[in-house]
Amino acid sequence: MQYSVLITGCSSGIGLEAVRMLQQRNFLVVASCRQLKDVEALKSQGIEHVVQLDLADPASIEAGLAATLEITGGHLFALFNNGAYGQPGAVEDLPVAALRTQFEANVFGTHDLTTRVIKLMLAQGYGRIVQNSSVLGMVAAPFRGAYNASKFALEGLTDTLRMELHDTPLKVSLIEPGPIESRFRANALQALKDNIDIEASRHQQGYQEAIARLSKEGVTSSQTLPASAVVKKLIHALESPHPKARYYVTTPTYAAALMKRVLPTVLLDWVMRRQGS
Repeated sequence: MQYSVLITGCSSGIGLEAVRMLQQRNFLVVASCRQLKDVEALKSQGIEHVVQLDLADPASIEAGLAATLEITGGHLFALFNNGAYGQPGAVEDLPVAALRTQFEANVFGTHDLTTRVIKLMLAQGYGRIVQNSSVLGMVAAPFRGAYNASKFALEGLTDTLRMELHDTPLKVSLIEPGPIESRFRANALQALKDNIDIEASRHQQGYQEAIARLSKEGVTSSQTLPASAVVKKLIHALESPHPKARYYVTTPTYAAALMKRVLPTVLLDWVMRRQGS
């Protein structure tokens, strides 16, 4: 039996690396992308099974899942919810529309797809769901409130789901990466420019620092790991008979988990404020 897996957010970074590495392990991989141009780009790279799936559009989710099941013969071993983006900005500067859009992609769309897949997996009697969260789903950082909130929400839903499915054959895991090589910074920079009125904010200096950081090409930290570091944890979550509830990736994630357990809030706030704007 060839195990099938649907992966969201495959245009670059973690999603694309997951497609390549899982194909090498003989998974039947269905890659999905939000935009049609990225679907075509992946096909041009020789990736056979690619569907369009926009997490902010319920009709696209329905169509993308239907197309996936046509490829897999109506069954699905696993869902890797990887598709997401980060909306920077101070909480006081966040337009409601920008926060809503952040949640549409990172929470509501993911939830919609997941609940559809759960029904299928319960009917077939097996399945695994892996959520790609973030270190910022454990601890908050300045100027990342929208992304923090979306990942905190994802973790709460996932922890609850794991408990509710404990008496079923389904397995649920979270992956919590820190800094990873991807297009995440470039996409966040565009979201910052599109949705935050920088000139009207009291945080102009912080935004300029954020723009400088997000504009840098290549690896910006010695603790940044390649996307393959995340996929290695994904492989364990998919192949182990006893997958973990949580997988930490990168030193900052391990450090954040430890600090959250042992530091009083005032000290944790001080540490996280120093992570930059």
